[in-house]
Amino acid sequence: MNWCILIPLLVGLITAFFGFLIGKLSCKNIKEDEIVLLKNKIAKLEASLRTCRENNSNLETDLKFARKSTETSFDSALVKKIFGKKIKENDLKIVEGIGPKIESLFHNFGIDTWKKLGETSVEKCREVLNSGGDRYKIHKPDTWPKQAQLASEGKWQELKGWQETLNGGK
Repeated sequence: MNWCILIPLLVGLITAFFGFLIGKLSCKNIKEDEIVLLKNKIAKLEASLRTCRENNSNLETDLKFARKSTETSFDSALVKKIFGKKIKENDLKIVEGIGPKIESLFHNFGIDTWKKLGETSVEKCREVLNSGGDRYKIHKPDTWPKQAQLASEGKWQELKGWQETLNGGK
């Protein structure tokens, strides 16, 4: 047998085996340390998430309260007294110049409340009218958003007074 080949081969195998064992043992310690660090990070993130959820819950409550305090409630009796007829909430026909067919055109565009119409530009109102064809192009929606804004804010007397000076919504 050729010992010149066998001895270096055995030494190489033994060295590889010990290298493998040392690597495994040192790697295990690193992994355990990393696991502990990751568990700590997870715990901190979970605590942070709980805090965020609590704050979000408080913010949602505050937001609901703020919305309720800024919304005006619709008083149909008051509106009937001022306009002399029964008006339903968000009836776009209260706006001088808007009738049932034009109201329908606005509803097709998702503009179905006084607030939405009040936030709509005059150009968008013209676009809505143009969608109905040539017979609607004669209408002048210049005052419609402002009228709708007054209605959404519950400023009925101001709206009625202004409408008395308008001629078909113009």
